[in-house]
Amino acid sequence: MKLKLLSLAALMALGLNAAHAAEGELVIGTEGAYPPFSMADASGNVTGFDADVGNAVCEKLNLKCRFVVQAFDGLIPALNAKRFDIIISGMSITDERKKQIDFSNSYAEFPNQFVAKKGSPLAEANDLDTLKKDLNGLRVGVQGGTTHAAYVEKNMPDAQLMTYDTLDQMQIDLSSGRLDTAFSDTSAQNDFLAKPEGGDFVLVPYVIDSASDATLGDGLGIGIRKDEAELKDKINAALCELGADGTLKASSEKWFKMDISRNCK
Repeated sequence: MKLKLLSLAALMALGLNAAHAAEGELVIGTEGAYPPFSMADASGNVTGFDADVGNAVCEKLNLKCRFVVQAFDGLIPALNAKRFDIIISGMSITDERKKQIDFSNSYAEFPNQFVAKKGSPLAEANDLDTLKKDLNGLRVGVQGGTTHAAYVEKNMPDAQLMTYDTLDQMQIDLSSGRLDTAFSDTSAQNDFLAKPEGGDFVLVPYVIDSASDATLGDGLGIGIRKDEAELKDKINAALCELGADGTLKASSEKWFKMDISRNCK
């Protein structure tokens, strides 16, 4: 059903131009295959932490949300091609990405870990030097185009890096023995461990904080085209309100069982 048009006065009050809200909606690009950040069902309905963030931002801006599912490594090109207005997809703010797009303030941050087979030497690694040594020659799965891929490529040059389009594809190869380990954020790893196919695996004890290496970025941000300063200001204001009123914290605890939200500094 066609969404109701916002009045010109309402658009001016929001500080958004008609390109964003021509039909009273904000179009959001997301991967839809990275639980619990974003999951899309067969009908294209998107749920998860980032879906909550998107819907809450839209509510603050008095706009309807419409999610467009796109492979993660195609999100930035699609944003710049104006297929959607913003990206909300567990995307870390990095210097490399900032060459292509702009970002909102960070709304969340998370730790990162490897998973390993129970009883393997890697499963006992509790410091970075041991981790690097134990990864030598191992087949390490990462999702392509992510900060995790960049981190392994930079810091574990003796590992066999294997990239995947989606988290599901990576986890299938991990559980079937075609990978020795995989690297992702802790929440996604816990989601895998909770599945039957993850029963033989454990988290590697050493936790890699996003602040420990520039390749991992400075928390999660909403991707915005570089020519959208007014939209960025409005989104930042909305995120500040959502942090202050506890919305981000509540959604984070619902999906991750812990608070990974960030409030305005």
